[in-house]
Amino acid sequence: MASVDISYPIGMINVPRTATTLDGFRTWTRSDGYPEHGRITFVGGRLFIDMSPERYETHLKIKETINRVIGTLVADRDLGDFYPDGGFITHKEAGISNEPDGMFATWETLESRRLAPPQDRPQDGTHIELVGTPDWVCEIVSDSSVEKDAEVLREAYYRASVAEYWLIDASGTKIDIQILVYQPGGYVPVKDDNGWFDSPVFGCEFQLTRHRDRLDRWRYALAVR
Repeated sequence: MASVDISYPIGMINVPRTATTLDGFRTWTRSDGYPEHGRITFVGGRLFIDMSPERYETHLKIKETINRVIGTLVADRDLGDFYPDGGFITHKEAGISNEPDGMFATWETLESRRLAPPQDRPQDGTHIELVGTPDWVCEIVSDSSVEKDAEVLREAYYRASVAEYWLIDASGTKIDIQILVYQPGGYVPVKDDNGWFDSPVFGCEFQLTRHRDRLDRWRYALAVR
């Protein structure tokens, strides 16, 4: 049976007993009883329930920047499919079903069906999850997700053979970005080259920076070279 980690009061959320298995959790996400807001993750036999709102300055703005730049890069170079947050990725062998902050799969991955709509659901375009292994996943750390993103999901994405995992934390005095590359034995972080990080998946380098705008609020930029 899965354990439940609650990072925020869940009020009227009723977690069915069947959601303590991966298949039961997947069924719950498609039911009317699944909450419309918040983020719930099944990973490693645990349920992480996070109903806390995402912060504008250290989460939402980064997500928008990552989605805009990576999404445009994928479209302009016709690399495959980029997916912003909101949809589930499920990997049965790794025991994970989660909504990442961003996800990408190459045409090769999609055509080989290493990542595909679930075969046990109608093939009518109404699916809410993809099953298998994407090439790239991004998670932006919040106060309530440090353990989940930096430890539990890191291990789960590795078990799922995700080639590249971006882990971003902007809650401190400077941005902490890790580009983790799949290697035998575990993820290996890409070395920092004066703020630039090489991405094997995308075949280019990235630099994530921020500055204060005219309202003294954060504005983020993701440079590509």
